[in-house]
Amino acid sequence: MNLTQRIDAFHKLGIFFQQFSTSKIEKCDNSEMNTLFFDAFKMQINRAQEFNGWFTKDNVLKAFESWSKALSKENLEKWTSMYHFNEDSKPKTIAIIMAGNIPLVGFHDFLSVLISGNNALVKQSSNDKHFLPLIAKFLEHTNTAFKEKITFTEQALTNFDAVIATGSNNTARYFEHYFGKYPSIIRQNRNSVAILTGKETKEELELLGEDIFQYFGLGCRSVSKLFVPKNYNFDLLFNALYKFNTIINYKKYENNYDYNKAVYIMSLFHVLENGFVMLKEDKSYASPIATLFYEYYDSIDELHKKLETDKEQIQCIVSNENVVDFVKFGHTQHPKLWNYADNVDSVAFLLKL
Repeated sequence: MNLTQRIDAFHKLGIFFQQFSTSKIEKCDNSEMNTLFFDAFKMQINRAQEFNGWFTKDNVLKAFESWSKALSKENLEKWTSMYHFNEDSKPKTIAIIMAGNIPLVGFHDFLSVLISGNNALVKQSSNDKHFLPLIAKFLEHTNTAFKEKITFTEQALTNFDAVIATGSNNTARYFEHYFGKYPSIIRQNRNSVAILTGKETKEELELLGEDIFQYFGLGCRSVSKLFVPKNYNFDLLFNALYKFNTIINYKKYENNYDYNKAVYIMSLFHVLENGFVMLKEDKSYASPIATLFYEYYDSIDELHKKLETDKEQIQCIVSNENVVDFVKFGHTQHPKLWNYADNVDSVAFLLKL
């Protein structure tokens, strides 16, 4: 199976994903692939919340929507054109240890391993273990060569050449100890931040709301902290975020809101709140669910230096400033194929093995 065939398989997967959107789930035809897989995917999407309370149908469909756009032929070809693929090299077996904080969060690692021509040995998170085996079956039916390239396991990992592992700061230490003798990419906790100037439009701040509230703020690309100028008018932000107020109707989110609010009150912390999200001044980056941390800055230049110093804690930076590494409002949850977690190029890593 060559690169062109691998691209074709994932392109077909992207087309298949287009049938699952937040506006509707609709079978577009009665093709063999739809006959085999459409109902299975639909059932799993409808049942996802039974297995993980944070995986609401809407959030799962948003993940499918995002990947359906990313897996266009144009994107796949642009991405792979950045590298030299040696089709004669012997495939390596790459152990992938996946997180499960948001739907399909481990899919990019899975894609990177397979698109590079290597074999995937996958250890899924118990929080997100139902979609990827279905996707693997789809790929195997698209091209039978994938059957020899994808293995799932719940046992201790053995017989692999390299590791890509994603976890918390605590599990990362364990990963580094256990996998230290292997070539590896080991990811820890990261969070995303937004820089506000006070000149943002209501539309931009509403887009920021997508970056904050999508997936309940559980993703590493979810904005968990704001940097604001002195005397920033938070009413501008609260007015724009009001369109997301129904999030409080989701019980798990409401429970976190109530619990954290009680902790802040008992600790005599000053917080700003509007009934569904709290703003707390704090120098940390990782805020609890239903809370946004904020910090004042004196100058943009000094803030840029601070963020560069703290870059190991930050996944992406949202701003309307014209800075090449910054992400526009509303785009954090829609990374391109070449936007790598922790800014570590996993495909380049795989091709050098």
